[in-house]
Amino acid sequence: MIEVRHINLCDPDGRVYCCLRNRVVKLDEKQKQAFCSGCRMYAGEAGGKGVECVWEDLRPVSDPHVVRDPYAELTSNQKKQIWPTDHLSTCMVFGG
Repeated sequence: MIEVRHINLCDPDGRVYCCLRNRVVKLDEKQKQAFCSGCRMYAGEAGGKGVECVWEDLRPVSDPHVVRDPYAELTSNQKKQIWPTDHLSTCMVFGG
C-alpha cells in the first residue's frame, strides 16, 4: 500500500481531522504537544495553515490529499472498502 501525504487545513474554528485519534480536533498547542509531536504520521505544519500527515490511505485520493473540511474527512474515513469476493469458493456442494 502507498503512503499518501494528507494536508489537513484548519477550518474557520481551527479544527482538523486527526487520523491518530480518528476525530476532529482543535489544532492548538495542547494537541500538538500531546499527539502530533509523538505521532509517526506527523509530517509538518502545512505552512502554518494546519498539519500534514502521511499514512496509508485505502481510499482513492490524490497525493497530496488536501483536506479543507475536517468533518467530511472524518465521515469519509469511516467508510470501509469491502473487496469483491469469489463467492464460488465459499460454496459447499452436497451430493446424495
